[in-house]
Amino acid sequence: MAFGRKSGKVRAFLDEAGLHEYAVRSLGRAMRTEAELRRLMAARVEPGERGETVISAVLARLKKNGYLNDAAFAETYARLRHENEKLGQRNVRQKLQQKGVASHIVNETLEARYGGTDEEALARQHLERKRIRKPENEKEAARVMRRLVTAGFSTGVIYKILRQWDVPDETLAALENVGDETHEE
Repeated sequence: MAFGRKSGKVRAFLDEAGLHEYAVRSLGRAMRTEAELRRLMAARVEPGERGETVISAVLARLKKNGYLNDAAFAETYARLRHENEKLGQRNVRQKLQQKGVASHIVNETLEARYGGTDEEALARQHLERKRIRKPENEKEAARVMRRLVTAGFSTGVIYKILRQWDVPDETLAALENVGDETHEE
C-alpha cells in the first residue's frame, strides 16, 4: 500500500498565468518569503532555464503588486514572535535566516524590533507565558536553561534570572555545558 499523494496522472507544468494563480493562492494560505515561494513554485514549472524565467517573471509581478515583500514579512514575523510568543532575538534571527530572508533585512528588522527591548524582562515574560516555575533541583534548572536558550535568550540573562531565583552556584557551574549542547543542535 503506497502512502502519499501519488496518482496515476502526471501533473502538467504550469505556464506563467497558472503559476501566478498558484503563487497567489499559496500566499493566501500563509505568509511566505521570496525564497520559500520560489522553492514551492520550482516544483510546478519545467526544470531548467525556462522554468526559472517563468518563476522570475511571477515573482517580479507579485512584488510589483505588493503581494511579496521580504522586509514586511520579516517585520511581521519578528513582531508576532516578540509580542505574542516572547521569544528572544537570537531565535527570531535563526528562523528568519532559515526562511531565506536576506541578512541585511534581518539585521534591520531585529534592530528596530529588539533595539530597546529589556531582554531580561522579555525572558521573564516568556517563562510566565510557558508557566515555568523556579527550579527545585539541578535537573529542573537545566531544563529551564535549555528552554530559555532555545527561545533565543543569551546565557548572561539566563544566569542572571537563575541567580535571582537563588539557584546554588554549584548548579549554575554544572549548567555551563547545557548552553553549549543546545547551540550545537
